[in-house]
Formats: sequence, C-alpha cells, structure tokens
Amino acid sequence: MTRTDVSVDPASPDRRRFLASSLSVGAAVALSATLASRVAEAQTANGERTPFSRPALLDEARKRAAEPYQEPRFDLPERFANLTFEQYRDVRFKPDRFIWRGENRGFQASLTHTGFIYRQPVDIFIVEDGMAREIKFDRDLFDYGQSVRPPDPNVDLSFSGVKLRRPVGNGDRLEEFALFQGATYFRALGRGQLYGLSARGLAINTGDERGEEFPFFERFWLERPEQNANSVVIHAFLDSKSCTGVYRFTLRPGDETVVDVELTLFPRVEMDHVGLGTLTSMFLYDGTSRTRFDDLRPAVHGSDGLAIITGLGEHLFRPLNNPRNLQISAFVDQSPRAFGLVQRKSGFDEFEDLENRYDLKPSCWVETVGDWGAGAVQLLEIPSESEIHENIIGYWRPKGKLPPKQEFAAAYRLHWGRTWPPTGDLGVVADTRSGQGSNPAFRRFLIDFEGRMPPAGAVRAEASSSSGRILNLILKPNPVRGGYRVVFELDTRNTQLAELRVLLTDGSKPVSETWLYRWTA
Repeated sequence: MTRTDVSVDPASPDRRRFLASSLSVGAAVALSATLASRVAEAQTANGERTPFSRPALLDEARKRAAEPYQEPRFDLPERFANLTFEQYRDVRFKPDRFIWRGENRGFQASLTHTGFIYRQPVDIFIVEDGMAREIKFDRDLFDYGQSVRPPDPNVDLSFSGVKLRRPVGNGDRLEEFALFQGATYFRALGRGQLYGLSARGLAINTGDERGEEFPFFERFWLERPEQNANSVVIHAFLDSKSCTGVYRFTLRPGDETVVDVELTLFPRVEMDHVGLGTLTSMFLYDGTSRTRFDDLRPAVHGSDGLAIITGLGEHLFRPLNNPRNLQISAFVDQSPRAFGLVQRKSGFDEFEDLENRYDLKPSCWVETVGDWGAGAVQLLEIPSESEIHENIIGYWRPKGKLPPKQEFAAAYRLHWGRTWPPTGDLGVVADTRSGQGSNPAFRRFLIDFEGRMPPAGAVRAEASSSSGRILNLILKPNPVRGGYRVVFELDTRNTQLAELRVLLTDGSKPVSETWLYRWTA
C-alpha cells in the first residue's frame, strides 16, 4: 500500500453536528387488535396505491439524469425554519401513531417534522405487496409540546426523515436504532448506545476548492416487514446537480446493527471526486492535544481513530487529530477490505461526561462488497473549537472518473456498534499520547498496543518518519494493561510535517496493527 498526503489551509467550514432525540421511548399503551388495525389504516390511507419496484426506480433515475437539474425550493414557514434545537426536540411523532404499531412486525417507524436545520422536505411511502402508498403530512401525527405552536390547518408542511425502532425486553418498550434525516445523512447504533457519528449516502467534491456539493434523498419507501422480522428495508431516491441515484438499505439491529447498502448512480456530468461509504464524526481533543482546551473533561470526541484493512490485508490505525490547519490525507489502495471511524475508548472515566456520554458512542466501519478497484481512503481533519461540529470525514474516493450517462453501482456493509474491523491475532493500538521530549525541539510519543502478541524478547518495534529523526526508541512490556508500550522522540527541527509509522513484528511478520500519525508544527 502506498500513501499520498497533502496539507491545505482553506477556511474551516462551519459544520453543525446533526443532533438526534433520545434513544428510546417509554412503554406504549396496549391497543386492542381492532384499534391497532384502524390506526395502521389511518396512517397509510391518505395516499393512492401505486405499483412499486426497484427496476422502476432505476428507470426513473436514469431518465431524470438525462434532464436538466432543477434546484428544489424549500418553502418552510419562517417560524419553523427558525426553531431552536430545544424547540425542535419538543416536536415528536405521537407513539400511538407509529407505523406498524400493534402488528408484531419486529419494527415500528416514526417520521420527523421539518424545522430547525432540517428544512428539506421528503416524501415517505409504505410498500406492501408491491404497491406503495404515500403518507401525507398531518399535524395530528405530532405532539408539539409546550414551546411550539402547531401549524395552521391550511399550512402545507412536510416530513424531514424517518426513525426506526425495535421492541426490547418483553416487547413492552421500544428502542430507537436508526435515523435517516438531512441531505443523505443517516445514523445507526448498537444496543445500549447513543447516537454519535453519521454516515452519508454520497459525498461530492468534499474538501475541494470548487466547493462541496450536497446531494439529498428526496423520497423514502419503507417495505412492510414480515411478522416478527429481524430486518427492515428502506429504498431512497437521490437527486443532485451532478447525478441521480437509487439506494436500498437493509437494516438488521442487534448488539451490533448492520446496514447493507446497495446503490446505483446516474451521473449528469463527469464526476471526478466522489466519496463512497462516507462517515462523519467529531474529534475535539484527547491526550495528544489536551493542552489546547481548558476543559475539565480528559477527552471529547465521537471517534478517536481511522481503521483500515487494505486490499493486501495490512491493518492500519491512524489516531484522529484536531489540527490548526485543515489536513487531508489519502491512503492509496487497490480494493480495500474495510475502513471506518472507530471509538476505541469506552470507559466513562476516559471522558467524565454525564450529558454527552461519549463512552456510549458507536464505531462504524465499512465492509466493502466486490472489487472497488483503485482509489484511496481519504481522511479530512477540519480545525474546530467546539464539539457541536462534525470535523472528521472519511470515505473511499475511486481513482477513476464517473463519466456522464454511464451507470455506476457499488455495495457495502456498515457495522455500527462497539467493534472495529477485525484484527485477528494482531495487537491493537489502545492509546496514543504526546508531549514535550527531552529537548524543546523534540516531541515524545507513547503508544500502547494490547492483544495476543508473542512474549517479551520475541517482539521488536520498527519506527520511521517521512522527515525529522526518530530518537530514543524504547519497547517494553506493559504489566498493568498487558501488551507492549512503545516510546520514542521525534526531532522536529527543520520540519513542518512528519508522517510517523510504528509497527511491532516478530522479525518476520507483523504482530500488531501499523500505527500511523501525522505531526504538524
């Protein structure tokens, strides 16, 4: 695997983190079979039944891509467009109107209101027996709480997204596990976790001087699950200035929630900067950058590393950073096996945050399906002074361009939970710390590797740097945490940027992940 890296310094974009409501809802009041049937019918009876199939969606997307793009207009009433987060959080879909409520489908769905930063309307359809019926907006579906006045009856409003829930315990309580809302953003989580990083259906020109383009899902189709199903399917139609697209999401919640993604794009124009399997997260600081922030918490981040399994099977781990200037790194590869943004720190004492509970944020990693060809895993680290901004973006960027009027298809599997790309018997990077070295011009680094590795005396450390000098390299067993600790210093004189690399071997093969780190002056 080779790497190419560039460092640029444009103005940092101000990205608001997408915020979600609480993880679960309380126990719902039981409905009689008759009332449950009537509620379900009322939820879907306000739209005409029309045939639905994925081939028909593909045909529509193909035809739409051949037509000039029409910029959508979002005519949201001002008082809903100007809702605060606290006000928007008060607007909730009524639990007794949940889709599939009382039907023992294994899932229930609710819809989200437009307002706050979610101003783009989406159309929602329920699919049953090959027929789709649209759910029309109705203010009676929502409870507006104490702080928001309901819309006037004659005001035409829309939905902004979809939430999915599953029964837990004895089935008398529902737990939310996925949310599709805003552009092509969606989130999921494993059992007992809280929303953290986001996925995106497609990234276009991210970090590009031409400016980023944000495609959006304009319609969703929810397939009605079978009785007591363990998976649910959502279809989505994407539109954008550069392309149209059709997506199929198959979600299987559990201790780890798995989302299979199948997509077909129809470029309107030549697309030379596309991001697949895009993940966005937040990293403010940890032990390597603690001194920049006068905060009582030891760490603040939704993810702490980029993990990659290359096409040749090499395991890489790159701790995340909050740089002073925008950093863009490209990890060039041929058909990678997996990559993702992971949260390896999972102890409450590592964050000490009762409100945000960063110790409960999920990791998410992409398992590729099929041959993804040549390209690079691209990582953007955007300077940020606040934890409300998603300042970390990772995705696969194909090397080849997507020509106009030529379909492009891809598939991958997202894993949301407490795991990361499997490392087998390799030791994993458990911690990274940095501080001043024995000389003011030196920077000292500490790396803890944990896992099943050969005994002391059979392991050696290899360290290198693209510039500067590696000094005072030490490898020693860690009797407290197990595994090994590597300590070294970097002579930073006459260098502004250094790409660091550390690997543990038994003399013939790796026994750990490869630790990568970008140091900047």
